[in-house]
Amino acid sequence: MSIKHASPDHPIQPMLAERWSPYVFSDRPVSRDDLRSLFEALRWAASSYNEQPWRYIVATKENPEEYERLLSCLVEANQAWARHAPVLVLAVVRTRFERNDKVNPAAEHDLGLAAGNLLAEASARGIDVHQMIGILPDRARELYAIPDGSMPLTAIAIGYAGDPASADPRFAERDRTPRTRRPLRELIFAGRFGDAAELLGTGTD
Repeated sequence: MSIKHASPDHPIQPMLAERWSPYVFSDRPVSRDDLRSLFEALRWAASSYNEQPWRYIVATKENPEEYERLLSCLVEANQAWARHAPVLVLAVVRTRFERNDKVNPAAEHDLGLAAGNLLAEASARGIDVHQMIGILPDRARELYAIPDGSMPLTAIAIGYAGDPASADPRFAERDRTPRTRRPLRELIFAGRFGDAAELLGTGTD
């Protein structure tokens, strides 16, 4: 299957242009060495006061019972495609600082930074990742005894993109759809919110 390359307006690293989030996964397993490196990458993400508020629960198809338990924490729509990924991960964020027990307003931001590190490491290794917000937090909290002050927030499917030709047409079509993004002029402002930054040029240069 060809990689769904982005069409950036300005040069970016090839690894970033090639990254995408498949719905169709092959049954090829991810090695333990690669998984350890993905988790090592997220360990070194930046965080407010170096709190590292992220915690992760992982399950692989090597242990079907544990895999099904984590899969059951996803909403039904996500279970339909994520069940084919060889690795599932539940991301949990600690919402208060350990240093003083005050609310950590950067906690979810920092969880995102950790996920970004994992994404980058996975992309560098030719591994595909699909993150999802559609989880069942209460079920996850119950099944994994997640303590108060920590919140199950997202899930991650890790593996290798599969062949859409042999997949459920609903998901195959999503994987065939070209990647798109808003133009920079809708995202990067200066002077006043909504005013495109001058450094972006006129849009024609």
